Amino acid sequence: MKPGIHPEYHPVVFRDRAADYAFLTRSTATSDKTIEWEDGNTYPVIDVEISSASHPFYTGTQRVLDTAGRVERFERRYGRGRSKR
Repeated sequence: MKPGIHPEYHPVVFRDRAADYAFLTRSTATSDKTIEWEDGNTYPVIDVEISSASHPFYTGTQRVLDTAGRVERFERRYGRGRSKR
């Protein structure tokens, strides 16, 4: 790597406030807020709105949409196969 052109890569805590879940990883992201981690060290913390702990796809609470019903309703409303000749 060329020296002096890459951002600093350091440990950062990402915290999902909705799920009360946090994890320590390495990132180039920075923050003014800090948190004391389980190992006793202080790391920058970045609050995120959603993570794998709160996303419906990963938690199994994802809703299944009735796409067939939507298509049928669209066809009833606007007709099927109308052309603009």
